[in-house]
Amino acid sequence: MVRVVLIAGLILLVIAVTFGDGTVMSYADLDQPAIQYNSQTLHDPGTQLNRKIQFGEVHLKFDGPQGYLRSVLDALDVPIQSQLVVFSKTSFQADRINPRNPRSLFFSDSVVVGWVHGGPIIEVAAEDPKQGMIFYTLSQNPARQVRLSRDINCLACHVSYATLGVPGTLMRSVFPEPDGATVSGSEQYLTEDRSPFAQRWGGWYVTGSTGWMPHMGNSVVNKAGKLQPMSPGQGSNLESLQGHFDTAAYLSPYSDVVALMVFEHQMHMMNLFTRAGWDVRRSSYRDEMNPEKGHAATDRLVRQTARELVDYMLFVDEAPMTSRVEGTSGFAEKFSSEGPTDRQGRSLRQFDLQHRLMRYPCSYMIYSDAFDALPDEVKSAVYERMWKILSGQEKEKYGRLTFADRKDIVEILRDTKKRLPDYFKPITR
Repeated sequence: MVRVVLIAGLILLVIAVTFGDGTVMSYADLDQPAIQYNSQTLHDPGTQLNRKIQFGEVHLKFDGPQGYLRSVLDALDVPIQSQLVVFSKTSFQADRINPRNPRSLFFSDSVVVGWVHGGPIIEVAAEDPKQGMIFYTLSQNPARQVRLSRDINCLACHVSYATLGVPGTLMRSVFPEPDGATVSGSEQYLTEDRSPFAQRWGGWYVTGSTGWMPHMGNSVVNKAGKLQPMSPGQGSNLESLQGHFDTAAYLSPYSDVVALMVFEHQMHMMNLFTRAGWDVRRSSYRDEMNPEKGHAATDRLVRQTARELVDYMLFVDEAPMTSRVEGTSGFAEKFSSEGPTDRQGRSLRQFDLQHRLMRYPCSYMIYSDAFDALPDEVKSAVYERMWKILSGQEKEKYGRLTFADRKDIVEILRDTKKRLPDYFKPITR
């Protein structure tokens, strides 16, 4: 679990993060020859949408108090059921955000869309398979033809220690005051699936139930400096958000707990993919520029990167659940229905929600374009390490993966993952 206090105004000027091979990534590295973040041809969903708009294949429609929001979600294939609602003042539209006018986030496997009721723009973060998150804004003024505008100002917060030093995403849990402002000097938590439940979702609305597992959502800090639920008697479990703000102005009255948990996992997974690709590309470039030094450093980096990626993909250090989690928006049903499924109808998108997040503990992000775009040597090392663990050859720290887990994961991957190495054979005791 990482604790961090972010000073957004300084991040753009000085960004340094130690990762992988121990090197330091700075803001200037975005445009080095191996990366070229600001100049490379892009293949992210935002770029693809702009191309469709340009050729008349898509026309965004301005509709009601949400403006272009519903049309953008439809065009990017982002489900309304994924809505997450945050009331802390932790984005650049902070002056408009509070518990009575919170910010909505919607997401798919490769896109995050942000909207604030009454705000002048829609925010879009779209993952390019090689370059990481590309950030856009869309003006909320009705026009004959609109398009997403790339916005590098977002990098002030979205290239930082919290994003592993690459253009990425983050999920913060804070101690919010009644107006949504973060309590001065208080701790902030970067959350993902390894985070204790007790440190999650401060400054967020949460609908659904976590049973007896407490969390920081649906609460503000009182005059005594203690977190207290905004709905006395309901604690941290809310069926819907009606009564907390004007939900009629929003696309959904939910901020689903299952969606929050998936979002946490996915945001960090995306950052890991981007950082792994960038680090190995930079190291390989150095090898090309200094051939006399050989490839030993890059080889070590590839092995280390593969270990970190595989551990996270297999949920090795996931925080255990002590009671059942249930959502209310229909997100879990929609997400798990999207497959792909194996010949027995099983999918890496199916949930457990009693003891852990996923029924089969292998990240569905293995199907993503970002995984497929990893440097070949990284993918090869990832597959080799996965096979050592899933086949039972590597046992250290992987005891939580039972024989049934490993057998099921291999069978599902064999049926559903394109270009899976041939050595992924059915496993037996």
